[in-house]
Amino acid sequence: MTLGLPEAIARYHELLTDEIAAESQAMLDEEQRRRGVYFGPRPLCTALRPRFLTGDQYRYVRERCAVLLRAMRRLLQAALASEPLRRQFRLTEWEEELVALDPGIPDPSPTSRFDSFYFPETGGLWLTEYNAETPTGAAYGDTLADVFLALPVMRQFLRSVDVRPVPGRHGILHALLASYFHWKTTRAAPRIAILDWREVPTYSEFVLFQQYFQTHGLDAVIVDPRETEFREGRLVAAGAPVDLIYKRVLISELIERCGRDHAVVRAVRSGAVCMVNGFRCKLLHKKVSFAVLCDERNVALFPAEERQAIDAHIPWTRLLEERKTRHGGKEVDLVPFVLSQRERLVLKPNDEYGGKGVVLGWEVSDAVWEERVREALRDPHVVQERVPVPREPYPSFVDGALQFADRIVDTDPFACQGAYVDGCLSRLSTAALVNVTAGGGSQVPTMLVESR
Repeated sequence: MTLGLPEAIARYHELLTDEIAAESQAMLDEEQRRRGVYFGPRPLCTALRPRFLTGDQYRYVRERCAVLLRAMRRLLQAALASEPLRRQFRLTEWEEELVALDPGIPDPSPTSRFDSFYFPETGGLWLTEYNAETPTGAAYGDTLADVFLALPVMRQFLRSVDVRPVPGRHGILHALLASYFHWKTTRAAPRIAILDWREVPTYSEFVLFQQYFQTHGLDAVIVDPRETEFREGRLVAAGAPVDLIYKRVLISELIERCGRDHAVVRAVRSGAVCMVNGFRCKLLHKKVSFAVLCDERNVALFPAEERQAIDAHIPWTRLLEERKTRHGGKEVDLVPFVLSQRERLVLKPNDEYGGKGVVLGWEVSDAVWEERVREALRDPHVVQERVPVPREPYPSFVDGALQFADRIVDTDPFACQGAYVDGCLSRLSTAALVNVTAGGGSQVPTMLVESR
């Protein structure tokens, strides 16, 4: 007999007696502390249940995302070949310069992630952003899956339900090595630098990746860009040259803080080091990439299957500017339309992360919305149609009692080598903006369930 998702969730919740919940919460807290699954000073996971999906549901998400990855690749190639199309992305002068550099690897975003909302029971899937530069969470998710499989509640659940994690670290490892071996045309193992600022709250995930790389026989160091040198034709970090950069630092922050003549930039320019993801990833990482993808001016770029997937899964998105465009089959004057449709729209900066600068129209007044829209016309922003968000009950053990609360759930599939999905980040929130970096929310491991 097939086990449905609601039945699996109900069965798991029934097993959470006060005693089992208390034991499981204590173990979850201790294991997160011991393994460093922390976002800054706080444990990353605050819920006592994984995100469950059936195999068919996960397969559906992977298949639909694979079609959209083809569309994103096609869009990138077209933009690189066409200056008028590339102008739609609103690149800065220095971004144009760096995007023009050939990274020497098959795909500019070997590791990426869609951020989406998925309704498993109906098949509704809405992709709201594409993180083509520094997708996070894979090592956290894999470690949390390992922790959850050992919780006391799982001891009983596993007697009747088959539970399988959907790991993500191996996809990133393959993306890094495939890019490097293509770049270097060698089979010699590279020395890897995990590159980001030391003060970022995701530093503990760098440690998890370093340990993971080391278990596969790879030399890996965690390096702050400010501690690198370009010396004698090599990028030097932690006392020795590095061959491959696993870039977690944002390109915009690297350039703003360190300048275009920084050691990392010079090393990548000269071909002294392979960087994943490279500078060219910046094009699709822009929030406006979804606006360019679904703009009626660009529809002829895509074959029928990709156009169908764009229409089905990408919410209406436009670069905010003075122009006429189409919405719901009708021509609209964009700025007046946006001003009049506050409760159905979201405003996003073209080049921010972690929910910074995002305005949910239905959460502000008409006056505030108009003010933010007028400000956004001076600096590139996109406007996107509001999408429905799924909610599920999640348990937690707080102040000695088991509690259940409905939480918004997002579904963020990891993409590898620009071609396929492997692994999935799941985040929970009680706020409409589901983002751990923004200060709210929790990550849980994604697991597939079926009857034994």
